[in-house]
Amino acid sequence: MEYPKTMYISVADLERAPLPVDPPIAPGQIDFGIELHALLSLRTSGLAEVLHEHRGPGQVVADIRLRASYQAQVEVLCARCLEPVRVALDQSFDLLFRPIGVDATGDERSISPSETEIGYYEKDGLLLEDVLREQVLLSLPARTLCVESCKGLCAHCGCNRNTEACGCEALPADPRWSALRAVQGPMRSQDKL
Repeated sequence: MEYPKTMYISVADLERAPLPVDPPIAPGQIDFGIELHALLSLRTSGLAEVLHEHRGPGQVVADIRLRASYQAQVEVLCARCLEPVRVALDQSFDLLFRPIGVDATGDERSISPSETEIGYYEKDGLLLEDVLREQVLLSLPARTLCVESCKGLCAHCGCNRNTEACGCEALPADPRWSALRAVQGPMRSQDKL
């Protein structure tokens, strides 16, 4: 299968007609960083269009509206043992992008909840890959575990305690915490009352 190098969504193209957004994105085409990588092609389906926002006499802002969905199989590292975990993603989004600097007033002001969904594009358009990278990273759980009962890595020797027994003894307690342990004892006895 032939994959496009990139998909650039330009305002000039959108002025002619809405643009279908459905290219398959090859694994490795989007750099997600070292802790995540795509296992299969990321499938997209959607539409990009230009919306003209009239802000006064002779002032028209060209916004890009991107409505799409994607499906992906990615691999992330377990938060406890660092083993790879396969995660299936199936998400939709409806985003609005404005030209960068168009909302800059120099004054501090509060923004409405609807304005938090607005992104910005530079020059005359945006890369679909940049939007998808952000959406995939936002859709991941804050912490991924291989299994709920994952024992993690030994803090002393670094072995995976799920697959091998660790012979390390518990590290001696830091003496600077002794005053806190003295307070903890009476508090536990009160909890039993």
